[in-house]
Amino acid sequence: MSEVLVAEDLRKTYGDATALDGVSLSVGEGEVFALIGPNGAGKTTLVRSLTGTTDPDAGTVSVFGTDPASVDRQRLGLLPQSFDPPERLTARELVEYYAGLYDEARDPEAVLAEVGMDGDDGTWYENLSGGQRRRTCVGTALVNDPDLLFLDEPTTGIDPAGRRALWTLIEDLADRGTTVFLTTHYMEEAQRLADRVALLADGEVTAVGTPANLVAEHGGRTRVEVETGGDGAAAVEALAGTDFEAEATDEGLVVAGVAPEDIGGVVEALNEAGVAYESLTWTEPDLEDAFLRLTGRSVAGGTDAAVGRESDLDGRPESEEDAALAGGER
Repeated sequence: MSEVLVAEDLRKTYGDATALDGVSLSVGEGEVFALIGPNGAGKTTLVRSLTGTTDPDAGTVSVFGTDPASVDRQRLGLLPQSFDPPERLTARELVEYYAGLYDEARDPEAVLAEVGMDGDDGTWYENLSGGQRRRTCVGTALVNDPDLLFLDEPTTGIDPAGRRALWTLIEDLADRGTTVFLTTHYMEEAQRLADRVALLADGEVTAVGTPANLVAEHGGRTRVEVETGGDGAAAVEALAGTDFEAEATDEGLVVAGVAPEDIGGVVEALNEAGVAYESLTWTEPDLEDAFLRLTGRSVAGGTDAAVGRESDLDGRPESEEDAALAGGER
C-alpha cells in the first residue's frame, strides 16, 4: 500500500499552550484512518497542518509526495469542524457553487442524493436542521470527487440515524478507493469505519493500530460489573475463597477476566456467598478503555492545556484560506 499522507514530528504551539507535540503518522492509499481524542487534544490543529491551512512550528508534511500547498486542489476534499456557509443559499445552490470551483466536478444532483439531501435541496441553509446542514457540507467536500478526503468531526450534531447514514456513505467512498482521514470523539464511529486508529492526547499520538489490535493490547480484560447498591468491600471479601478476581467499587464490585461462558459461575459464586445484587453486566473492552488506559483520561471528558486555545480557534470565523480549501482552491 503506497502512502498518500506522511507527517513527521509535527509541533505547534499557541503562546504557552502546546497543540501538537511531535506528531508522526502515515496514511496509506485507500485507507480510512481515524484520529481519536477529546476536544482540545489537537485534532483540528493537526488537520489544518496536514492540509496546509496552518503552518506547523516544526516538522514536515507530505501529501501525494509533495508539500500540501502544492497539491492539486482537485485531489483534496475537506470538511472542517467549523464551516459556516452563506445561510441564504439553498443546499443545491451551495453544492453547485463549490462544483463551479473545479474544472471537473461531479453532478451536484448526484452528490445531493448521495448525502441524502435530494429531497431538501431547495431549502435555505438557515432553515436546515443540524444534521441536514452537516450532510450538505459533506456534499461540498465530495463534489470534486477527491482522492484524499479530510473529515473533521463529520457527524457532530447529527442524530443517530443520520450518523449511520453518513457512516455508510464513508464506507462506500472507501470501497471506491477514496482515502479518508477522519477525526472523531465517537468511539463507535472509529471502531466501525477505520482501518487504523491513532489515539491523540495532549498533542501527542500515544498509539496507532487497528481498532481490534489497540483494544487487545491496551483495553484490558473482559469483566462482570455487579451493582450491590453500596460499597462492594464486603462482597469482595465473601468471594475471597473463589477462583474469581474481584475488586470493590462504590456501586458494588467488578470481577475481571470473565469469559462469556463463565458468567454463570460468577452468579453461582455470588449466590453461594450470600451476596445480594441489583444488576450484573458483562462487558468487554473497547477503544474507550484502551484510550483511558494509555492516557489516564476519557475521550468524552477532561481538558488539557491546549483546549482553551484550540476551542477559541474553532470558534472563529473561517479564514478565506480555510473556506477556499473546503471548496478545493487556495
